[in-house]
Amino acid sequence: MPQLTLERLEQSKGWLTSKARKPRGQDPEGPTEQRGFGTKKAVKAGKRKGPSKATPSLSKGDWGPLGKHPHLEAIVARQRLHLPLSGRLSMAEVNQAWKRCAGEHHPDRGGEHDTMQLVNGARDLLLGRDLS
Repeated sequence: MPQLTLERLEQSKGWLTSKARKPRGQDPEGPTEQRGFGTKKAVKAGKRKGPSKATPSLSKGDWGPLGKHPHLEAIVARQRLHLPLSGRLSMAEVNQAWKRCAGEHHPDRGGEHDTMQLVNGARDLLLGRDLS
């Protein structure tokens, strides 16, 4: 019976080869495919596959007094005319609200002069009318 030595056992299992083992990707024939994290080239920032998403930002019209996101003075004007504080408004909605409030606060119908001036100012601000 042949004598089993540690060297002969390793050879039979294939642990030792005639060539010394080299790390992956350093074969004499050229680089081989590497496995694991960080082996693919990084995707450039801003370049995505698939359809582009619509921008979630608001347009310039949405920041105005009649837009989705009005400034503080426009919110106060909307409140004076009993209009919704956010969301888009049309000019017709502003005029209808102004007529309703003007009928309620007009000095000829028993309302206060100062209150009517505030209602008129709110309408002018929302419709973009200048007092100059």
